[in-house]
Amino acid sequence: MPTPLSRSLIKNLELFQHMPDEALDALLLQAQTHLLATGDPAFRQGANAEHFYVLLHGNMKVVQNTPDGEQVVVRYVIPGEVFGIAHAMRRPIYPATALAVHESLVLSWPSSIWDQFTADNPHFALNALQTVGQRLQDAHARIQQLSTEEVEQRVARAILRLVDQSGKETDEGIVINFPITRQEIAEMTGTTLHTVSRLLSGWRDRGLVKSGRKRIVVCAMDELIRLAEGPQHIATPPVTSSGQPV
Repeated sequence: MPTPLSRSLIKNLELFQHMPDEALDALLLQAQTHLLATGDPAFRQGANAEHFYVLLHGNMKVVQNTPDGEQVVVRYVIPGEVFGIAHAMRRPIYPATALAVHESLVLSWPSSIWDQFTADNPHFALNALQTVGQRLQDAHARIQQLSTEEVEQRVARAILRLVDQSGKETDEGIVINFPITRQEIAEMTGTTLHTVSRLLSGWRDRGLVKSGRKRIVVCAMDELIRLAEGPQHIATPPVTSSGQPV
């Protein structure tokens, strides 16, 4: 008989903080643990959505293959987040693939318990609803950015999202606290590896970032924010009454 999982695994996660111990124990009786090595999938695009997941440790990358064969990085999952909730959106299959960025520990539950579980645990249901809403908002923002923003602005926004999600302050600056490649940034922003490499090299020369193999450090947040906000936010130099710049 398998050893019951300890409620300490999830008790302090925001998703579960307001659940009584008895409910946590009952939930964990139905959970499975998965230790994923780098590149291992929790699930694959097109597979039946038989489980939903919570990430305990590590990071996951959600990717989607388009009909013309291109891969798009949809988002990253950080510890404490629920993912793989296709059932909550009444989708029978997973619309994307979730891959471990590095060694990651996840819990999974059968999708068949989702409706009853959310009905019995309003706080979890509210958090899950907010998660769905945020992902829809992010998808709409992404569509708008791809159609209206310049590449440099999109890449700056993407890096700022990653910093907001998992940035860690160091002596060098704020490091994105999981491995990420230039190719993945290209897939997040609808551009090419060559363009991302050129932008990051230029930003490095200007002291905005430091970048290496699967590593990005932001050294000048204010300047990166200015780039993300776009040309309309660049300050106009003051002028004299004759119209000449001061």
